[in-house]
Amino acid sequence: MSEYVRQRVMLRVWQVLVLVVLIGVWWGVSRNQTWVMYFGEPLEVARRIWDWFVVEHDIYEHLAVTMIETVLAFVLGTAAGLAVGLWLGLSRRASEILAPYITAANSMPRVILAPIFALWFGLDVESKVALAFTLVFFIVFFNVYQGIREVSSVLLNNARMLGANRRQLLRYVYLPSATSWVFSSLHTSVGMAFVGAVVGEYLGSYRGVGHLILQAEGSFDTNTVVAGIIVLTLCALVLDYMVTLVEKRLLKWQPNNNAGSSM
Repeated sequence: MSEYVRQRVMLRVWQVLVLVVLIGVWWGVSRNQTWVMYFGEPLEVARRIWDWFVVEHDIYEHLAVTMIETVLAFVLGTAAGLAVGLWLGLSRRASEILAPYITAANSMPRVILAPIFALWFGLDVESKVALAFTLVFFIVFFNVYQGIREVSSVLLNNARMLGANRRQLLRYVYLPSATSWVFSSLHTSVGMAFVGAVVGEYLGSYRGVGHLILQAEGSFDTNTVVAGIIVLTLCALVLDYMVTLVEKRLLKWQPNNNAGSSM
């Protein structure tokens, strides 16, 4: 077994041990009849998840709605943030005119927009996508905008000396720079898309995992609330892993910073 494989195995072992300790602490806390009302009981939470997925099969429709909302908000917010970030990054005059309005919109707590979106789009998927879209858009926008602004002037001058026109500069200089900044924010963006969808469901909906959690809170069912939180956390981890796979595939052209450390 190579040193690298041994280190990876030990890393996984330690991660599993941390999980076991956390579950053990949770189980110990749940022995207290007062604290169990706040943290739930591990076995009851596991039974609730088992019933959702295996016995009653009633989680799949709600989970599908939440995932659809998340993916739509993530894709639309990323595309819009990329387009607007490129536009304002390349147009100094437009960015100067719109700067105070963009800052004001970004400073606004987007959660307060949920009732407005519910009024405009109703309580279905559209209002949740709109709320999550606002969270994703500004993250991607500011990263792309910063990526355009951070392009080396030396690189631009060299490209112009070689005869590159505006379209070629956009394709071979600006877009690669912006793409790097976009992928650096994708993990945060997909998390915000998920948060926006769930918060929107929590504030007003009749479908989705957030709706299930809201119903459980109304009946003081802590075990179901915790079960919903665990399901959402696992889904968020899956989405984050998928983003990691896409990131590794599309950024193969970047140099490996760890290559020199292994020598």
